[in-house]
Amino acid sequence: MTPATAGEKFQLLVDLMARLRAPGGCPWDREQTFDTIKPFLLEETYEVMDSIDARDWKELSGELGDLLLQAVFFSQMASEQNLFRIQDALDAINEKLVRRHPHIFGERTARTEGDVRKIWSEVKAAEAEEQGEAPRTLLQGVPRSLPALVEAQQIAGRAAQTGFDWDNPDQVLDKLREELAEFAAARSNGKHEELEDELGDMLFVLVNLARFVKVDAEQALRRTNAKFRRRFGYVEQQLAARGRTLTEATIEEMETLWQEAKRQSL
Repeated sequence: MTPATAGEKFQLLVDLMARLRAPGGCPWDREQTFDTIKPFLLEETYEVMDSIDARDWKELSGELGDLLLQAVFFSQMASEQNLFRIQDALDAINEKLVRRHPHIFGERTARTEGDVRKIWSEVKAAEAEEQGEAPRTLLQGVPRSLPALVEAQQIAGRAAQTGFDWDNPDQVLDKLREELAEFAAARSNGKHEELEDELGDMLFVLVNLARFVKVDAEQALRRTNAKFRRRFGYVEQQLAARGRTLTEATIEEMETLWQEAKRQSL
């Protein structure tokens, strides 16, 4: 009989993964370890993001299934080593959702996003104290393994919650102009390390500017990357239709085709 509920279907996935890892199961699946599966987790995460960017909901459904598989895979390996079971992971997230939303499941009140963030931080601090963890600095909670752009967003956002922030976007633009001037000066000095530092400062200010205008910097850059792919692809296709390659074309030819792509809203 085909599973009907989400719970039954999830259990089927758990059972399938256990079968693949069992003696007589799939040789490839049986050889995997926590470390060998890590790259697949990252890959599947980015494929989910690509599906969302493309607004391809059918594809997203499949990619979310692949992402779920990674969680089940890790949990199966942990179960085999008596570390924890998938049930423990589910208990942990269910309990955390209830515990960190006392304004929904308890008696706290939150009317704004800021109220929710404040409650979330207070609950996290209380959890750390109950578990006897050493007090953490504000930015220790931002994983260093994040992509640099995402890390910058989280660092800037957390610092801003303490009041260490500009008052408005115009002040951020002024800071950007200051950093541009410093970058220009670094170019004159010709020191690569100084150029790298100043360019990093400029990028960090841009992340803060995005935060002020409520734009996700990571998603904004991904959209621009996708736009560049489309327009450059158009240039390459049009040149090929004329029997020419990118290396044979002049910059003027490519720029003309680029402007055509822009007019077509590619």
